[in-house]
Amino acid sequence: MSSSLFFDISAGAYIAGMIVYVIYLVTKSKTVGLAATSVTIFGFVCQTIAFLTRWSHSYDFWVASNPTSGLVESLLRAAPLRNLYESLIFFVWSLIVIHLLIEFKYKNRSLGAFVTPVAALALLFIDISGTTKEIQPLMPALQSNWLLFHVLLAFLGYAAFGVSFGAATAYIIMITESRKEKTYIFWSIIIGIFLVVLIAMGMDFLSLSAEERKELIQSHFLKTTFRSDSGGVAAASYVIGIAAIYLIWQFGLGLKKVLGSLAVTPQMLEDIEYKSIAIGFPLFTIGGLIMGAIWANSAWGKYWSWDPKETWSLITWFVYALYIHARFVAGWRGKRVAILAVVGFVAVIFTYLGVNLVLSGLHSYGSG
Repeated sequence: MSSSLFFDISAGAYIAGMIVYVIYLVTKSKTVGLAATSVTIFGFVCQTIAFLTRWSHSYDFWVASNPTSGLVESLLRAAPLRNLYESLIFFVWSLIVIHLLIEFKYKNRSLGAFVTPVAALALLFIDISGTTKEIQPLMPALQSNWLLFHVLLAFLGYAAFGVSFGAATAYIIMITESRKEKTYIFWSIIIGIFLVVLIAMGMDFLSLSAEERKELIQSHFLKTTFRSDSGGVAAASYVIGIAAIYLIWQFGLGLKKVLGSLAVTPQMLEDIEYKSIAIGFPLFTIGGLIMGAIWANSAWGKYWSWDPKETWSLITWFVYALYIHARFVAGWRGKRVAILAVVGFVAVIFTYLGVNLVLSGLHSYGSG
């Protein structure tokens, strides 16, 4: 069986897990909760097999092209972390690992309903991105032993930030008392946009032919809805999107009761939010910035070039550095740091995907 088949099975399991986690929030059934965890674990096992299988195939491909390469060098450069498809797959794998560890540590499944949609969004993006899933020669700029360490640590940091985003969002929901609170309006808009884009991307995927899916994401991203050539469709999409955000704002307080009934406490969520960032920040600092700068110097002759990806990575770093500083030095707790955690992950998404969609630079190879 090919790695692609296992990846497809894991993608289906994660999306199914997302749905079952949401059903668990509504029904509060222990059986449904166990099913959600079981489906997610099944997807994780399949994805792990797929990841190792692809690494093995990449190793064979590299050795065939570079027969004089040593064992360690071949393993490092064959790591399946070389393009948009592989890095997104690894991000989802890392996100699920951290989520499952937290679920077992705190013995609470509720966070799955907030974390698995992030994985689902990444998987949908893969399906409509047009990025190739074939194993290809490693381009010269990526032929470095820094590849594995830079991408591995950076994406483990991204995954930890993703978990902190889910915990921070749930925390804001739980401590909200009124729809007029700024934090309530804030999370309603953020979650509303997230869900609307997720649904719109799903519609993109359903509307594309097999041939169209081979093209780049810029050609089709939200073209079925918000970027439609039909002005009427685009206008209707914005109206429906705004209406959806309004409905989330109107009825979102009900989520507070749901979370409260599942033995979730604000203290637990704040603890998960903080610990996730405490783990993710040094990983991102070392892997994303320091190792990235060393690699850039060896590849391009200078440590920093203010490339869009580098610039937005630095912006992301500053947001999380502000979180750490505000918590330990200024003594911030509660809503303010939770908002920073949410803003930080929005910066992460733009750093990784937004730059590839709307900007270009030395990291443009990441788009394919």
